[in-house]
Amino acid sequence: MDKRWLRKEIPSQDLVEKLSKAININFCLSAILLQRGVDEFDTARNFFRPSLQHLHDPFLMKDMDKAIERITLALEKKENILIYGDYDVDGTTAVSLVYSYFKTFYPHCELYIPDRYAEGYGVSLTGIEWAEQNDYSLIIALDCGIKSSELVQIAKRKGIDFIICDHHLPDDYIPEAVAVLDPKRKDCNYPYKELSGCGIGFKLIQAYALRHRDVSATYEYLDLVAVSIASDIVPITGENRVLAHFGLKKLNENPLPGLRALKEIAAIKNDLDISGIVFTLGPRINAAGRVAHGKAAVELLIASTEKDALDLAEKINLKNEIRKQFDSDITEEAIAMIEGDESRRTAKSTVLFKNTWHKGVIGIVAARCVEKYYRPTVILTESNNKITGSARSVNGFDLYNAILECSDLLEKFGGHKYAAGLTLDISNLAQFQQKFEQVVSSTITSDMLTPVIDIDMPLHFDFITPKFVNVLRQMAPFGPENPRPVFEANRVYVFNSLSSFKDKHVRFLAAQEGSDNVFQVVGFDAVEHYDRLSRRDPFKMAFTVEENTFNGTTSVQLRIKDIKFL
Repeated sequence: MDKRWLRKEIPSQDLVEKLSKAININFCLSAILLQRGVDEFDTARNFFRPSLQHLHDPFLMKDMDKAIERITLALEKKENILIYGDYDVDGTTAVSLVYSYFKTFYPHCELYIPDRYAEGYGVSLTGIEWAEQNDYSLIIALDCGIKSSELVQIAKRKGIDFIICDHHLPDDYIPEAVAVLDPKRKDCNYPYKELSGCGIGFKLIQAYALRHRDVSATYEYLDLVAVSIASDIVPITGENRVLAHFGLKKLNENPLPGLRALKEIAAIKNDLDISGIVFTLGPRINAAGRVAHGKAAVELLIASTEKDALDLAEKINLKNEIRKQFDSDITEEAIAMIEGDESRRTAKSTVLFKNTWHKGVIGIVAARCVEKYYRPTVILTESNNKITGSARSVNGFDLYNAILECSDLLEKFGGHKYAAGLTLDISNLAQFQQKFEQVVSSTITSDMLTPVIDIDMPLHFDFITPKFVNVLRQMAPFGPENPRPVFEANRVYVFNSLSSFKDKHVRFLAAQEGSDNVFQVVGFDAVEHYDRLSRRDPFKMAFTVEENTFNGTTSVQLRIKDIKFL
C-alpha cells in the first residue's frame, strides 16, 4: 500500500539556533524539540530530567477533598469498601493499584471486575446488587462511572455511596456521586487532562497519603501506572511523561511480583519501553477479560509472592495464546469476506458481521482490517440476542461522528474519534451497513484513505553520532504526542549483507551518498522491496533511529518506516 509522506514544518532558524546554544545539542534535535513545544532551557530541563516533584497536587482535582473525606470516614467506621473497575488493562491496573494500596493497612475492602459478556463495560446493576448483598456501603469506581448517573442513583437508594475515578469525556450531566474525579469535567481546573484511569487511581492514593500516610509508599505502584499509560494509548506528555518515566524505571528494575512474572513468561530480556508494553504485557493482561474473566488479571497483578504470580502468569499466558488463535482465525475470515465480495472490496468502509465471532477479540480484528485495507471498519458479532461490535478509524476521520449519524439504528454506542463500540438490534443490521457506508463515502477524503508517514526532519547519515543517539534516547519515553522521531534520508543504497527473514522482513547494511557511515537497517513487512534492494537501486527512506541489544551488545539500528525508489 502506497504511503503519503507528510513533512512537518521546520521551525525558524533563529529559534533553532537559540535552543541549540541553550542546551548544547545539534540543529536537528533542537528543531524536533521545538516542534514538540520544548522551546527554552527550563522546559527542556523538565523534558529531559523528569522529577516526581513535577507531579501536580492531587487536591487541585475537583472533588478530591470530598473523596478523601469519604474514604477517611469509611475507614474510621470500618465500612466495607468495594474497589470496582473495568476488565481492560487500564481498569485492571487501576483496581490492582487502589486495592493493593488500601489493603496494606485496611482489611475491609474487596475488588470487583464486571464480566465482559454478562455485564458489559463499566458500572453494572449486577455489581451494585452484589455490593448490596455483601454489605458494601462505598464503591470506588475506576476507569468507568462518568456516564452511570442512573446506576449511581440506584446505588444511593440502596445506601451505597460512589466515588467515581474516570478519565473519559463526561456528558453534560455529572453523576450525583459523593465525589467525581475526572479532569475532563468542564468545572475541573486540574492542570493536566490526559491521565489514564489508573493515573486517576494513583492521584487518589497520592491524595490519601498526603493527608494520612507516607506518600513515598504510593510510588511502589508506578509500574502499574506505566502499563496503563502504554496500553490505554494516552499522550506521553506532561504528568503522564513523569509517571511513565518513573513507572518504566520501576518496571525494569524492581517490578511488582505479578508484572515480574509476566515479563518472565513473555521471555523479556531487555528493558521495556512504552512500545514493548503495548506488544507484550498489555495483550496478556487484556487476554483474561477477552476470553474468560478480567478478575484473573487483577489476581495476577496483586499477587504477593513470586510463586503465586508465576502460576497465575502461566494461566494468563495460556489465555493469551487462545486469544491469539481467535484473533488470527477471525481476521482470516474477515479478509476472506472482503476479498470474496466486489462491493466490499471497493467500498470506502468495512462493516462485517458473523454471529459466531468471539466478542472479546473483535476490536483487535477491526484494527487488523484497518491495517490491511486502511478504511473505517466495524466488526460485529451476536451477544445476548443483540448485535454488538467494535469500530476503528483511520488518520483524520472522525469515526464517532459517523456512528452518531447512524444513531437512529443503534441502541447504544460510545467511544471517540478513532475507536468506538456499539450495540444494535439484529433487524437493523442491513440498514446500518448501508447507512454507515453512505456516511463514510460522503465525508471521507482520498487523503484520509492513504496511510500517512509523519516526517520530523531530513537527516544525513553523517549526523547520526554517538552524542546524537544519546540525546535521542533521553527524549523517551516515546508514545502518543511524543512519538519516536521519524527522519528522511535521500540517496540511500544497500551497502552489504542483504537478507530476508520469516518471509516478510529484510535486513541489510545501508550507506548514503556523501557519507562514510554505514548502519544496520531492518525493514519489517518490507520483503516486497527485496528485488530492487538486491540491485542496489538508490532510494529515499523514512526511518527511526533505535538501539538494538543482542547478546549483551548494543548497536545503532535504523528501522524502515517506508522507502521510495528514485
